[in-house]
Amino acid sequence: MSGFTAGVIVFPGSNCDRDAANAWKELGCGEAKLLWHQSTELQNVDIVIVPGGFSYGDALRAGAIARFAPIMDEVAKFAAGGGLVMGICNGFQILCEAGLLPGALARNEGLKFVCKHVDLRVETTNSPFTSTCEKAATLSIPIAHGEGRYICAPETHAQLVDEDRILFRYTGGNPNGSQDDIAGVLGGPRRNVMGMMPHPERAIRAGLGSADGACVFQSILATLTQAQV
Repeated sequence: MSGFTAGVIVFPGSNCDRDAANAWKELGCGEAKLLWHQSTELQNVDIVIVPGGFSYGDALRAGAIARFAPIMDEVAKFAAGGGLVMGICNGFQILCEAGLLPGALARNEGLKFVCKHVDLRVETTNSPFTSTCEKAATLSIPIAHGEGRYICAPETHAQLVDEDRILFRYTGGNPNGSQDDIAGVLGGPRRNVMGMMPHPERAIRAGLGSADGACVFQSILATLTQAQV
């Protein structure tokens, strides 16, 4: 298969790893490798996807144990070198716990698990993950989380705003009480790490209720292709 290789990490309790791998392949981005959490090799992948689910049963708090998995040391090195890292839902939580993204994810304001389609506004296209999206466009993407309320210190929020690192905001209603309606952020030395609570891999074709998530994967593909030229 032509294209690029995505490495999708599998933790005990991951349940969106296959969804992410299938989305990558179905959209023609390339092949996907499932990487076990105890591995110490990323197998020369072009992008790392930290998928959704309930790693380690969300014991202590979501992502708190997964951040100590051996493979996360390799993910940190990969990100520090400019490699693309994408965290979805539980993956977002794990990346925050690992210090690869700023802020934290707390219990939903209503203290209930929320599973539904929500509207997101694309806040920046200056990223490897949204470069082919239209700025200020509204995307319909599903969420499924109990700890999705993004929070951060005032100085961190100011930096995110000043540096244009807020990737998505909820629009038309905030489903979890997230600070400043934040649904996704950018980090990394080259804006190369992202985390988002909604699930773009579950919105890649109309039969799933929306194809709006495809632009995220298409943006990554465009970024990797441009870097190869």
